[in-house]
Amino acid sequence: MLAAILGGYALAYVATAFLSVYLPLVRSERVVFASLACFAVYVVGIVWAFAARSALLAWLGLAGLTALLALAAYLPGDFGVRP
Repeated sequence: MLAAILGGYALAYVATAFLSVYLPLVRSERVVFASLACFAVYVVGIVWAFAARSALLAWLGLAGLTALLALAAYLPGDFGVRP
């Protein structure tokens, strides 16, 4: 249950940042769309956590996707290559 709450929230937070950076829209529309889409991402994270065969698989799936999206969203900003 902790994976669903904390892992799902972390995934939604990072997915919002990722979508705010990479969606091909005007900046204000990117942020609004990403903020609204994060609710769906949070639900998917929760469903994934409860559908996983074990708590370890739930944590690994959520943490892996969260780390991947975080690298894609935040690392390019450090190198000045953000779109």
